Amino acid sequence: MNSLTRITRGIGVAFKDGRVKGILAFTVGMILWASVFYHFVEGWSWLDSVYFSVVTISTVGFGDFSPETAAGKIFTMAYIIVGLGIFVTAATTVADTILSQDDETPQK
Repeated sequence: MNSLTRITRGIGVAFKDGRVKGILAFTVGMILWASVFYHFVEGWSWLDSVYFSVVTISTVGFGDFSPETAAGKIFTMAYIIVGLGIFVTAATTVADTILSQDDETPQK
């Protein structure tokens, strides 16, 4: 249970960190921006648009949706290239902040 407590405390500290908040806000902004694009260009529902945006940026890619328009395909290629870097940066920043809490905890 000690590990779970440390992880929970680390997540709490991470979400108070300004750089974590900034990169997560940017990541959410990218997902929302892509969702708006897919909703209007591909004609998908809001739920399908958000779902596809998250699945794509996180590289899961189930394949149950795919863009049908040329604009959608071009946008998706750019979104993957830019979004992957942003998603990895967000995950790394959160993990780094959580792990740095372990370094600052005095050992008994």
